[in-house]
Amino acid sequence: MRGGERLKRLVRERYGRLARGAGSCCAPTCDSRSLGYTDEELSSVPEGADLGLGCGSPLALAALKPGETVVDLGSGAGIDCFLAARMVGARGRVIGVDMTPEMVGRARASAREHGYRNVDFRLGAIEELPIEDRSADVVISNCVINLSPDKRRVFGEALRVLRPGGRLVVSDVVLARGLPQRVRESLDAYLGCVAGAALKRDYLSMIQSAGFERVRVLSERSYGACVTVGGEETTPARWARHVLSVTVGARRPGEAPRARAARLKGKIIRLQSDGPLARGKSWDERPPSRERGDGPVLRGAVEGGREVLRARGQGEGQGPRPRDEG
Repeated sequence: MRGGERLKRLVRERYGRLARGAGSCCAPTCDSRSLGYTDEELSSVPEGADLGLGCGSPLALAALKPGETVVDLGSGAGIDCFLAARMVGARGRVIGVDMTPEMVGRARASAREHGYRNVDFRLGAIEELPIEDRSADVVISNCVINLSPDKRRVFGEALRVLRPGGRLVVSDVVLARGLPQRVRESLDAYLGCVAGAALKRDYLSMIQSAGFERVRVLSERSYGACVTVGGEETTPARWARHVLSVTVGARRPGEAPRARAARLKGKIIRLQSDGPLARGKSWDERPPSRERGDGPVLRGAVEGGREVLRARGQGEGQGPRPRDEG
């Protein structure tokens, strides 16, 4: 199609106009309720945060937890960031990244006016995120990645900023089969989130190639594309039915820090409540017994307990007491 930088400039200009209140959304409907947002959610965000620019509801499937750090790729006026801020709570953090200065300015103004202290909107490209390595628990996005000329790099950046075990949940437009040439070459179709969309199989493959595991489609429906081609609005059933809105989930390999901490904590609890060390005896002093439940599992618990104690900076004398050699 066209050069990547030119496309990004045109996208930035279009969404800048939308942020200023000029023009309408690119989706078939500007009503976010049709995408899965509830009345309660929409009434809870600042006025003007919902511009109807999505194609799904990634937060409905992201299962956010209090205290998590969330990154939103292409955060726009901030609707998903403000909703995520409520879900992760005061101990959590939400970072929205958008390349359009007008969108970032609008979102920052809303955050200040409504007292959102755990939300940070940053100006930047999703192909080069202004975020530290391994600093996020969840990466979300809503109908933005299809607009990127370099989707592989976007997924690579998402992997970079996620901690081990971190989750990717993105809603986007994909294709079940290729588009007619006149649609592929239409700038209006590109800005309408259609011409830049990847084939569904290629989209999933790019996520996997970036290094993610457990890549799967969480939801799928027709996008109902309605775009302008050659100066005329058209929705030809011959190709529009192959334009899909999907929400895709994936995971960065490795164990999430919280899961690791919970696992090790469980080992310490078991170590302290059962087994020879809990009764002032060493592992070597008594052979493993299935009846006592202190077989190989306890051996792992001993090592896990030592690892946690070292991480906490506690000395040897503060852990389970060893046997008295005297």
